[in-house]
Amino acid sequence: MHVHILGVCGTFMGSLAVLAKELGHQVTGSDANVYPPMSTQLEAQGIELIEGFDPAQLEPAPDMIIVGNAMSRGNPCVEYMLERGLRYTSGPQWLSEHLLQDKWVLAVAGTHGKTTTATMLAWLLEYADMEPGFLIGGVPKNFDRSARVGGSPFFVIEADEYDTAFFDKRSKFVHYRPRTVILNNLEFDHADIFDDLAAIQRQFHHLVRIVPENGQLILPHNEPVLEEVLEQGCWTPVVRTAITEKDLNVIVDGVQWQARLLTDDGTRFEVLHDGVSVGVVSWSMTGLHSVNNGLMALVAARHVGVQTEHGIKGLCRFGGVKRRMELIGEIGSVKVYDDFAHHPTAIETTLQGIRAQVGDAPVIAVIEPRSNTMRMGLHREQLAASTGMADMVYWYQPDGLGWSLDDLISASPVPAALATSTGQIIESVCAAIRPGSHVVIMSNGGFDGIHSRLVSALEQQFAG
Repeated sequence: MHVHILGVCGTFMGSLAVLAKELGHQVTGSDANVYPPMSTQLEAQGIELIEGFDPAQLEPAPDMIIVGNAMSRGNPCVEYMLERGLRYTSGPQWLSEHLLQDKWVLAVAGTHGKTTTATMLAWLLEYADMEPGFLIGGVPKNFDRSARVGGSPFFVIEADEYDTAFFDKRSKFVHYRPRTVILNNLEFDHADIFDDLAAIQRQFHHLVRIVPENGQLILPHNEPVLEEVLEQGCWTPVVRTAITEKDLNVIVDGVQWQARLLTDDGTRFEVLHDGVSVGVVSWSMTGLHSVNNGLMALVAARHVGVQTEHGIKGLCRFGGVKRRMELIGEIGSVKVYDDFAHHPTAIETTLQGIRAQVGDAPVIAVIEPRSNTMRMGLHREQLAASTGMADMVYWYQPDGLGWSLDDLISASPVPAALATSTGQIIESVCAAIRPGSHVVIMSNGGFDGIHSRLVSALEQQFAG
């Protein structure tokens, strides 16, 4: 079957293309913006990429068109497809019908941490020789691709609450019919499709409704927004996790699994089950959010048979995910990181994690407010405060942003500057850099190639 994917470079759709190729289909795809790491991965898999949406790409007609949720009415390919009566479906629907039907699905949902936690979980099953299938909205370092069919009944998926397609406004995750579910957290996001937090909670309730009685829900202790979701109805056993600070020997009531920090930056923590220590994780990840992600991945892996002690060994060998605090350049004593953070909470936790790791070393944040919610300005009042752990912040005002970032500069708890070009940011960072500095670039897009350009500029500066 010839499958053509509209919007193929999105994190979900790109991974879906890899799965379709592995299942033996001829796969082609198109997108308006083709950029790494997804474009690189697709090309390596032998998937033909077409820039833009000229309807000529649909001649001759493919056997099936899979429509990404970024596609809308008015798109030339969408209009051509509808006018000609070509066969089409959504990505989640195609995945459900062609792969997940007979799988034990382990789904990772939540506002933050889905990609990293799903990658951890897939790796723990892999480390236990369970050959899981997986679909992850990023490029994991412990695997050579973001998706694979796998050689066992187990399939790990990053379960997104965003809508399915222009013709199916349900959240993607209701298509997956999971048996093991991690609910990382829940905040207001995706303001372009959800009116308020209650609307998102309703979608999460729909997810909870389809988890069977012999399944498992895993969520952090003391997350009232998630508890409100469960109060709408829950038919599945619930396991809760918690984190306690360094040197505090506190057992949290009602919590089966606990992580006790052994270092402030989260690089070492003790795992406790019902108050009894079962091992210590020592890894390269930083921040409380990483500890939370790792603990819940351990619990989910245990639900399908991975012994906790073995899972702990696997976490110690976890390599991370591209674009999640990925070190992309080390020029002398200066380090440059790429991070996907695009929400005030994600920005704050990212900066808290690196601050705990580097102590008093200079931390420079470079931020592009690119997500739909950011562009609408829904989080503008929380953005300035989220950067408090940095020493300097450069905000990028992209074309098309519906509001001015000037107020962020005046409200910033740390020195901040506004730029309207990436060249201006590169020049400013190079002028401000000091030995031992850590530069964190945060965006959920290509950011005009600033990552490699900044590293090159710093290399030239230090070489001179």
